[in-house]
Amino acid sequence: MKRPKRDPVREDRIHNEAIVDASPDEQAMSWYYYLESKISFPFQAKCLATKVVSPLRKGETVEVVRMAPVEVCEHDMLVLVRWQGRTMAAPLAQLTAVDPDESTAEAVGDWHYWVAQGYCL
Repeated sequence: MKRPKRDPVREDRIHNEAIVDASPDEQAMSWYYYLESKISFPFQAKCLATKVVSPLRKGETVEVVRMAPVEVCEHDMLVLVRWQGRTMAAPLAQLTAVDPDESTAEAVGDWHYWVAQGYCL
């Protein structure tokens, strides 16, 4: 994935709202609670790309029901999705919200931007 141009407004929001003064060890928890508080669940999402850790295929649509349990989000932000009659975790970076409200679009966009910039947990 090509690294997007630096966005100072988004960078400022991420540093002041998502990760605040978190140490590297605390950033996963900070991101988790930021996303959980800003995303309006449930919402429809489309898979952006295949990933080796997920059975979703590019273009598939799923319903995102909530954040995955915090203890499985230490190294990536995962969400629970309904897929083929079951609920499973999928990387949020793999999904784009379909017709989201403003807060959901901003939060998901912030996470996608952070990942695309090469930052990691």
